[in-house]
Amino acid sequence: MNRKEAGNATILFLLKCLLLSYVLTGACLMLLALLLYKLRLSEQIVSIAIIVIYVAAVFLAGFLAGKRMKSRKFLWGLMLGLAYFAVMVLVSLAVNHSLKGLDTHFFTTLVICGAGGMLGGMLS
Repeated sequence: MNRKEAGNATILFLLKCLLLSYVLTGACLMLLALLLYKLRLSEQIVSIAIIVIYVAAVFLAGFLAGKRMKSRKFLWGLMLGLAYFAVMVLVSLAVNHSLKGLDTHFFTTLVICGAGGMLGGMLS
């Protein structure tokens, strides 16, 4: 395998990790919606659960990337966390035509996503 093929394989693997993190996010958010409906959870508990879901999703992506990359694991994890956040921002812009859903916690969410991915990469 030459360098170009190895680079393409790496990018494909990172995209798969990112996709897996979004599948996990979607499944967890559906479960949270069900719990919200059945248990009438408070807004504070739902906010905490959303943060935990973000961290778990990017942690998993960072962990898998770190396992595969073997060196500079924390940077790969950070990169996936930031990519996760970037996709979330782009989807929010496409749907709302503004940062309405992220505006109040924009930088907090950015730090949470980056730190969760980095932690996953470091612990891999």
